Formats: sequence, C-alpha cells, structure tokens
Amino acid sequence: MPLHFGWLSPDGQTRTDTRLTALGALTPTSPVATRSGILPGSDDGQWRISGFTVTGSPGSMTATVYPGRAIIQGADTQGAYPVALSDLVTLTFADGDAQYDRIDLVVLRVYDDAYDGSGRTEAALEIVQGTPAATPAVPATPALAIVLYEVRVPAGAGAGSGGIDWDTALTGRRTATVAIGGILPVTTDTSIGAYPGQYRDVNGTLQRWNGSAWSTYQPPVAVETTTTGAAAATNWSLVSFSARRAHGVCTFLVIVSRTGADLTGGTATAGNIIDEVICTLPSGWRPAADMDALAANGTADGSARLLPDGSVQLRSWTPGGVIATGSQLRVSGTYVL
Repeated sequence: MPLHFGWLSPDGQTRTDTRLTALGALTPTSPVATRSGILPGSDDGQWRISGFTVTGSPGSMTATVYPGRAIIQGADTQGAYPVALSDLVTLTFADGDAQYDRIDLVVLRVYDDAYDGSGRTEAALEIVQGTPAATPAVPATPALAIVLYEVRVPAGAGAGSGGIDWDTALTGRRTATVAIGGILPVTTDTSIGAYPGQYRDVNGTLQRWNGSAWSTYQPPVAVETTTTGAAAATNWSLVSFSARRAHGVCTFLVIVSRTGADLTGGTATAGNIIDEVICTLPSGWRPAADMDALAANGTADGSARLLPDGSVQLRSWTPGGVIATGSQLRVSGTYVL
C-alpha cells in the first residue's frame, strides 16, 4: 500500500523521540500534543481539504481514496504520527444487510505495537463496519484513528444489485490541521482554541481565540485621508478641503467662498435657488452614484448634489436666505466610493 509513515528511525533515536521532538509541529492541543487532522490544500486552490478524498465507483461497492497528508495524535507521552498517502487506494465495502441500512466509516488508523500490543507497526486505511438497524448508528471510531467519511450502505446493496448510491452515501468528516501560527480551516468544529491569538476560518469568517472563546476577527481599519485635489468652480474660490475614507466609505468637508454676485434663495411660491456647480472633488474621492449632501453658511442652509464625475452642485437653499459675496459656504457628506 502506498501509505507512508515517518516515525520508524532505525538509529539510536527512538520512534517516540522522533514523534515528540517534531518541532515542525502542527496545531497544538497541549504543550506537547498536536491536533489530529488532514493538511489542507488542493491542486486548484478551490477546496479547503482535498487530501484523503473518497469517491465511489458507480454501480459498485468499491471506493477510491486519493493522496494526502495527515497527522494522528496519540497520548501526550506517545507523540504524533505523520502519515502520507502517495497513490490511489481502493476499498471494498461488504454487501448490504437484507433488511436494514448500516453506516460504515472510512478511517485512517495507526497501529503501534509498542503501545497497543497489536503486533503491527503501520498506518492503514480501513472500513469500520456499522450495525444494520432501522435507524442505523455511526460506529465507534477506533483508537488512534481519524474518520475520513461516513458511508451509508443501503439494505440489499451489492455489486450485482447496483451497488452503493455514491451520490448520497458519502458524508465528509475530515478535519484539518495546519502549521502552528497558521489559520485553521474548519467547518463545524466547536473545539476550544490552543492559545490566545490563534486564528481559524469558519466558512469564510475569520475568528480569533481570546483565551476563553472564539470571536469574529475585526481587522485594523485602513484609513486614508487627503486635503488636496478639490477645485473651485466659476464664481467660487476654494478655502479648504478634507476627506477621510475607510472600507470604501468616504466623508468629506469642503469650504468655498463666494466670489460672484450674491445668491438669494427663492420663496415657496417663486421657486428655489438656481442649481449651480460650486466645486469638483478630486479623482479617486468621488461617489459611485448620485448623492445628496448638506450645505450651510451659518445663517441659512440647503442641499447639494454630488455626481460621479466629482462635481458638487448647490441645489436648494433657505427661502430668502442670502449667500453674499465674500461669505463662506460649507458642504459635507458621506457616501460610498
């Protein structure tokens, strides 16, 4: 079998020594123990775990296990067993019961005669056969083994009767382990963290262990600011401009001074102020769509329109309110870039 195990040093270093002093250790579970699991990764980068994938052969009772690498942890004093499968392995399931379904396990298991008295010192891919029942239970996982998949074997299944329906029979149970300090990819894992500051990825959500619980990680907010690049329009001069953005949301304040003739807001019956561009925001700091902003000069107020081309257009003003020549107008707003 192309299943390789890396703890059989033939020199004076004992096999236990080799396992316990593997300082390239993976996710810790104690000061000297490592989390059992499959090393993540796939050829195309699309899958969290591709090692030890199991697929069934249509219409048959056989399944194929694909190459991968794993760590299986024994007791703290026993050490962790590195295992690598370098080629495909075929497993054959026993025929189904005549009356009831059963659930089998596909496991990656370590035998070590020095600890289990099995007479074997090797790693193995095995099927742990369940008990047929009206409501079949998952069989117990053997010692020093990790479960790769559950396989539901239907009643009456056999090579001559259509075999196992592999589209529905397989339930993945692989868990991952990563180098210490790495982000652990998990799905339904509810285990506690190994140390404060450990990170894990749960279905795309990054979490951090704080010593007592997992919490969603909030990365530092990248903030950008600017005070340059705005330009005043005709009849206005730029006094100041400032903008701040984080995560694609921008807040700005522009102050312009009126250099043209006085502007006076209309009345409720005589209409409002004529729309007029007062300035243009710099490239890279413009809204993605039309937005409204607040405008005020200390005695009256109104609204301005922000356009994707960066223009800021005064649109409304307090009826009868005056923007006198030489007075300042402030426009502020918040929008998505």
